[in-house]
Amino acid sequence: MRRAGILLASLLLLVGCGSDTPEGELSATVVPDRPFEIGAQQLTDTDGEPVSLADGADARLTLVFFGYTHCPDICPATMQTIASALTRLSDADRKQVGMTFVSTDPTRDTAPVLRRYLDRYDPSFVGLTGDITTVAELGKTVGIYVVEGEEGKPLTDEELGGHGTQVLALDGSGEVPVYWGQDTSSAEYAADIEMLLGDD
Repeated sequence: MRRAGILLASLLLLVGCGSDTPEGELSATVVPDRPFEIGAQQLTDTDGEPVSLADGADARLTLVFFGYTHCPDICPATMQTIASALTRLSDADRKQVGMTFVSTDPTRDTAPVLRRYLDRYDPSFVGLTGDITTVAELGKTVGIYVVEGEEGKPLTDEELGGHGTQVLALDGSGEVPVYWGQDTSSAEYAADIEMLLGDD
């Protein structure tokens, strides 16, 4: 909890208010008023184990992205950018950062499919799935829109493409104080992560 408080206090000092990001200021957007508190909805990882992101994680900071493996453009581009960003970190910082991909297409994103997809980017990345209603409810708690579609019908490609594309910064207390947009570069991610972790 202490680390989470320090993280929030430090980012309020770091964030800039302009569209350009001067050196020493965050590229990420600070959640206004107060951080999102991620919901306690239970999902399932690729090993079949139940996971609730609200329970915290071993990593001090976890990047969370909602997407689907058949996405033709934004999802793979975002995942590749994050994977590249994490290679820019020092070994010490990299050990403190996790990455979790929450599927918005649970019908097709079975555990094996999700695992193969994530392994293309980094074998340490965690994949979570669950029924679409649960995923959508989780998304709402952190400002991510997820299309549920009509009950009993598979989602269309157009519906699948309607999910929010923000990447969330989830701290160890289950709060999301900042998020990144889809145009964030790997260098910007890395610089922000280093600043967010640099207050031990």
